[in-house]
Amino acid sequence: MRILKWTLLAWLVAAPALAEIKRDHHSAARLDEVRIKHLYLDLDVQFDKQQLAGFADLSLDWKKPDAGRLDLDTRDLSIDRVLVKTDAGKWHRASFTLGSRNAIKGQALTIRFAGHPNLVRVYYRTSPKASGLQWLSPEQTLGKQKPFMFSQAQAAHARSFVPLQDTPAVRFTYSAHVTAPQGIRVVMSADNDPNATGAGGYRFNMPQPIPSYLLAIAAGDLAFQSIGPRSGVYTEPGRLAAAAKEFEDTEAMIAATERLYGPYRWGRYDLLILPPSFPFGGMENPRLSFITPTVIAGDKSLVSLIAHELAHSWSGNLVTNESWEHIWLNEGFTSYVENRIVEAVFGQNQAKMEQVISQRELMAELKELPAPDQRLVVDLAGRDPDDGLSGVPYDKGQWLLRTIEKRLGRDTFDPILREWFDSHAFQSVGTDEFLNFFGTRIFDKHDAAFPRLEVEEWLYQPGLPASAPLTAAPAFDVVDAARTDFLAGAKSAAALQAGSWVTQQWLHFLNELPTDLSQDKLADLDAAYHLSDTKNAEIAMRWFLAGIRAGYEPIRAPMRAHLIGIGRRKLMMPLWGELAKTPAGKAWAREVYQVARPGYHPIAQASVDAVLK
Repeated sequence: MRILKWTLLAWLVAAPALAEIKRDHHSAARLDEVRIKHLYLDLDVQFDKQQLAGFADLSLDWKKPDAGRLDLDTRDLSIDRVLVKTDAGKWHRASFTLGSRNAIKGQALTIRFAGHPNLVRVYYRTSPKASGLQWLSPEQTLGKQKPFMFSQAQAAHARSFVPLQDTPAVRFTYSAHVTAPQGIRVVMSADNDPNATGAGGYRFNMPQPIPSYLLAIAAGDLAFQSIGPRSGVYTEPGRLAAAAKEFEDTEAMIAATERLYGPYRWGRYDLLILPPSFPFGGMENPRLSFITPTVIAGDKSLVSLIAHELAHSWSGNLVTNESWEHIWLNEGFTSYVENRIVEAVFGQNQAKMEQVISQRELMAELKELPAPDQRLVVDLAGRDPDDGLSGVPYDKGQWLLRTIEKRLGRDTFDPILREWFDSHAFQSVGTDEFLNFFGTRIFDKHDAAFPRLEVEEWLYQPGLPASAPLTAAPAFDVVDAARTDFLAGAKSAAALQAGSWVTQQWLHFLNELPTDLSQDKLADLDAAYHLSDTKNAEIAMRWFLAGIRAGYEPIRAPMRAHLIGIGRRKLMMPLWGELAKTPAGKAWAREVYQVARPGYHPIAQASVDAVLK
């Protein structure tokens, strides 16, 4: 009943185009009173203390004449003092208070004024336990010689390393001056000079307005190699050649996306390949996507992740969800564009295989999710916004857009989607604006091929509509036939002749194995294809999952190395979850986790802590 009421309300009283929200319940910011318009950071990277220290200058755009306060988001920051700059150019101390700590929001920093200053300076230090930063010792890096630090701000972790209005509803430009120990290169989600020496510190500028979750910084032993006229790779020297080779098609991806959806508006598109403890596959930080090394498979079979992060340069970075309840506007659109890029660069065969995998994995995930979290527009009131990061906004969102495309045809849908990006560039929007925009062009037309009632079902109802079309991938026919023969005992593993399968075929084969597969069957597969020793992390995770369910002991040693060496949530959370289902599995998992946990990012630690309690 609550869903039906919500749906009707969204339909009948949709907000005017680009109406600004006054509050984001994950932020202390009073958006109707004042907004940050530019951020300047002056920071020192202190590895010995595991902290960033310095100040943030906040240029303000006052919206309300009688407002006399600025409310900022912080989490575990030490605030040393706050200054305001007068019209005469002089700095004066301002009074401030830190609110009580909230487990989700952190602490509100409230600064009070007489008048409306245009510039506020906050001197602060981060905590070694900042939720958005990970500090790695030299031993935890590939080179073993120098320490490494990187940030992860999405969804609400920027507040743990910068005091600011930490909501996607606020966009600001930024610049920075950052110092670090000699021999450590600093990079940010801004213009990075590969020839910079760091003498006198590193300087950055981001002229396009971004939301806070796209603020990013990293520091370590980093080398650079160009891979195109406007793209290159930063990573540890020992990983540089492999990364540059794996991602050499990046420029082709940029060009393909421009042909579909308009110009790339961010200048350069570089990649930072992080240590394997990075908790996500990638993070779309503008101008410098942060990427896990687990996608370096040696055969380019996993580079659709690069297509995904690049696609965010249109969907997400350019047109942004105004709050995390609407994250499907970022991730669903991006997953759709990602697949179009893969099709344009690597062919329809690979694109269809990846569609099938995402659909099948979503259907499996929906069986485990509570009904409210199966909706595209999810209720996150009182919850951590990270709770919205399931496969639903990604795969169900993509499925919705692909369904619209099939009904209308690409000749009709592509120009409308391009117009969406052009007309909403550098703006933050909600689902109401999606309904307004696509409603006038698609949903509300007489005899609409995709009527509004149907899109409302996708947005506000759990599960998948009965009309959701399943994709077929001809390349999986041989895989399905082989699996059937193998399970029936008609063929041994070696007789399947699966050695020539591409990664996507292996993922489909392993995903569809029955959960009660015998140890003998797994041993036969292992003997034929050495799956326990695979270096492909995507295949390894699914193989280990099958092994846990069957009690197949030979996976234990390589799975232990996988869980300790990789902090990417997608590649380890299913394993921790499956191990936790039995007392023996949970006991073994806890022993391994004691070793693994110090090398995990705080976001990953929180996820595994919740599973293993």
